[in-house]
Amino acid sequence: MSTVNAGPVTAPIPPNPPKPPDQQSVRQRTFSSLKVPNYRLYMTGQSISLVGTWMQMTAQSWLVLTLTHSSTALGLVVALQTLPVLLFGPYGGVVADRADKKRLMVILQTAMGIQALVLGLLTVFGAVSFWEVCALAVVLGMNNAFENATRQSFVREMVGRDELRNAITLNSVMVNAARAVGPAVGGVLIAAVGIGVCFLFNAASFVAVVASLLRMDRSALRPSPPTPRARGQLREGLRYAAATPTIAIPLAMMGLVGLLAYEFQVSLPVFVERTFHGGSVAFGFMTSAMGVGAVVGGLFTAARGRTGVRPMVIASTGFGVSMLAAAYAPVFALSCAVMLLVGWASVSFIAIGNSTIQLTSDPEKRGRMIALWQVAFQGTTPIGGPLVGWVIALSDPRSGLAVGGVSCLAAAAGGYVLARRVAGRAAGAEPELAADLA
Repeated sequence: MSTVNAGPVTAPIPPNPPKPPDQQSVRQRTFSSLKVPNYRLYMTGQSISLVGTWMQMTAQSWLVLTLTHSSTALGLVVALQTLPVLLFGPYGGVVADRADKKRLMVILQTAMGIQALVLGLLTVFGAVSFWEVCALAVVLGMNNAFENATRQSFVREMVGRDELRNAITLNSVMVNAARAVGPAVGGVLIAAVGIGVCFLFNAASFVAVVASLLRMDRSALRPSPPTPRARGQLREGLRYAAATPTIAIPLAMMGLVGLLAYEFQVSLPVFVERTFHGGSVAFGFMTSAMGVGAVVGGLFTAARGRTGVRPMVIASTGFGVSMLAAAYAPVFALSCAVMLLVGWASVSFIAIGNSTIQLTSDPEKRGRMIALWQVAFQGTTPIGGPLVGWVIALSDPRSGLAVGGVSCLAAAAGGYVLARRVAGRAAGAEPELAADLA
């Protein structure tokens, strides 16, 4: 009987382990969350829809200005669209913590598409009036009050904790890439075929979002356990936010910045029209310049992956300085160039603050914390939008941007002082908290 010498037995070669973050290339760090298939689907659908969303925002601002020729009316429409976020946004966070987020998003995204379709048909057939724009703005705002917290807390269910910071930042990049494309396309379409087409395109774009949600692999999601229905959950969330410095300080900073700085729907159309005597195309390109800067800044933030109060203070300072520079630039081209820096700083501020709050929050309270973030961001607009419009009416359009710049600098100073005080008290008892705030 003969035997065959098969040679030495070799073990199978294991796959290469993933490199630790500090050894990954810049490209790998910047786009790491896109390796998750569900998140890739989500990004595809959202990227199409957000172009339509920015087209609608551009078209709505121009429609109101065309109908009323009033910066105050423009501020009123923005206020009506965001007032439901202020009034019902916190409860929207309670619903997000209780609900199946994927199913709720399908319902809410469908409703947003219907709102855009109605506004588009009214405009195309020449039947739109100012009060109808106001009423539909309220409808959209009611939807946003529940959709914002659901959508943002759903990101963690797609990618998990390790990729959350990167996914949030890439989402901000996507929003601002759409800001770079949507207003420019919208401005051209307004000039070529009319305002209503922008609304109709936005309505059609929601098909992509709903389709991407329905195609997701539910087994690959990481849903947080739904919070059981109980009395006092909203008050519980408010107490938790107030008692957690890494949530309370970012919320306070965003409350001030959101009140006066993120009122671009009010300030920019009037700024372009009255300061530089531009039309819808010039308005689209200025907004696009801000979007391009936000994309670059967002990719930079995604690669660095920093969170905490100190990075927020730095971003808020840059935001304020660049807004003041854009406000007082002597010519349109220079103002557009500075808006690149405004976009960079604004998306960094949002992404860092959002990531800090989500990573700090308990999973069962995350929806409520994100809802409070959205209240600070968008819910302050019912006050800030008309206020900025009033400032412009009393003085000039440059002042509308300048007020926002000053608010960013004030938020940076306040956040720095508060963080230093809390860090000093926590230095001995809670060193991790002190490190996060220092």
